Amino acid sequence: MKKTLLLLSSLAICIQVGAQEPVAHTFKDTRIISTSSIETLPKRKLDVRIAHLFGDLAGDNGGFQTFYGLENVSDVAIGAEYGVNDQFTIGLYRTKGAGSMPDGTPGLRQLINAVIKHRLLRQQTEGGAPVSLTFLGLATMSAASKIDNPDAIRNFASFAHRFAYTTQLLIARKYSDAFSIQLTPSYTYRNITPFEDSNGLFSIGGAARAQLTKVLGLVVDVTFPLSDNRQSGSGFYPAIGIGLEIDTGGHLFQVNITNASALMETDYIPYTTSNWTDGEFRLGFTISRLFNL
Repeated sequence: MKKTLLLLSSLAICIQVGAQEPVAHTFKDTRIISTSSIETLPKRKLDVRIAHLFGDLAGDNGGFQTFYGLENVSDVAIGAEYGVNDQFTIGLYRTKGAGSMPDGTPGLRQLINAVIKHRLLRQQTEGGAPVSLTFLGLATMSAASKIDNPDAIRNFASFAHRFAYTTQLLIARKYSDAFSIQLTPSYTYRNITPFEDSNGLFSIGGAARAQLTKVLGLVVDVTFPLSDNRQSGSGFYPAIGIGLEIDTGGHLFQVNITNASALMETDYIPYTTSNWTDGEFRLGFTISRLFNL
């Protein structure tokens, strides 16, 4: 009888422990399309990434005259992220910079982007945390040359004017091996803005991923700026993207279509002025390779 009770107690403990195992691979990548995902890198993993956004596929600046945007480069990023431990990731990227105001006034260019991600909470299979939470911080500095025009954003009257920042709380849930969603509230602050634009900008984003086959995944994301001067008719639009992930084992390759013209949050959140309905969307791709260090 004692042996039976001991066996049943051990089985109950095993079931309870097993039921609260952390959920893995809510998303396959640390980025979805434009949006970062809740995923952090495993300890001592180095993720080397190259991302590219071309020109408009259609509209006035697209079509066959630009070979559907492939002859133009909107933005490009080269960089890497490193897993300090399983919960904390740091990264550094160089991007061209592409954001502009509706009248064509450019934002910051030649950008150096420093990223930190810290996993605060991990979803459990049963009986534990229902969602995963990750904090993201991004600091961007323009390395562009200073110009003398006092009306230009690149006048850089103060060194601090070269900087912009974004903070995000990434909230995600994996419903099954085939489907995950994420909610992303954000705050972006630019130390200098064109004309009368607001320095601080709240936004809300959403994303989802569906596993189609063993190697293919479908991803979508959208980011809505919430400030009054970003509402309908202002010349600004939500950044909306749809993409296909291809997992080759050693590499993760993504091809996507988005109306965002820039790659980093400090650039595309305040400066998306391309409209899907006008054909102002573009082809993009990302190649990611993990290394053990």
